[in-house]
Amino acid sequence: MQKALLEPLFKATDIPPVTKLKIASWNINSVRARAPIVERFLDEEQPDILCLQETKAMDNVFPAELFHSRGYVHHELNGQKMHHGVAILSRLKLQDSGRHDWQDNGEARHVGARLDCGIRLENVYIPAGGDVPDRTVNPKFGQKLDFIERMTRWSEKLAEPTLIVGDFNIAPLECDVWNHKALLDVVSHTPIEVETLERLQQAHDWVDMGRKFIPAPERCFTWWSYRAQDWAASDRGRRLDHMWCSPSLAPQATAHRVLEPCRGWERPSDHVPLILELDV
Repeated sequence: MQKALLEPLFKATDIPPVTKLKIASWNINSVRARAPIVERFLDEEQPDILCLQETKAMDNVFPAELFHSRGYVHHELNGQKMHHGVAILSRLKLQDSGRHDWQDNGEARHVGARLDCGIRLENVYIPAGGDVPDRTVNPKFGQKLDFIERMTRWSEKLAEPTLIVGDFNIAPLECDVWNHKALLDVVSHTPIEVETLERLQQAHDWVDMGRKFIPAPERCFTWWSYRAQDWAASDRGRRLDHMWCSPSLAPQATAHRVLEPCRGWERPSDHVPLILELDV
């Protein structure tokens, strides 16, 4: 057989460089329980990278084949049994992975990696904070605030173009909730949480992609409680999920979408996916 026939039809140099990126973020509320809607989302939207929060699966039982079969062969996982857990699933190479324990208690709430184009991608699941917005009677609330303060110290030192995505569990603007006055004392929208998140944003001059493309006070929610009999009719939503860009990266963003219809899919998460498109 001639030597030429043994050579691959395509070489690495034949693959065109990536010039556009489509990155999705979704609190899936158990990746194994919601595998059918993850499959549907990937098939319909075809993102280059999917960041998941609240996967609720140890790394050794994560449904990797679901992603491998669709070309997402690069995985960065930080799993935990029954709780928390984050994952980055990518068609593009991931390198220099890292995990921050911003809660300082070993919970799996962050995973990050660098893309070949030079962008650092960070995927985070900030604690919900319990039901009472008072750290003296509710330690979970204090842990949430401390988590964000540690992120703030980290943000102050950032020197590379970074995209941070995930479930921040805070709706910062008055228009980010269905009723500002009704939720002022409800964890996720209290003044102290909003102020703490503002300090995090200012620490790196993060640009909020959600409000860059969907300017306030336009309606924009990413979460609706399971408690509502008809989530769409009551529409008591909150914008808890976010995508923030470093100021040097923000001009490369070309589109941002909130996929609200996913909340009505069969056995849905209470969160919906976000999608950001970037020119790289």
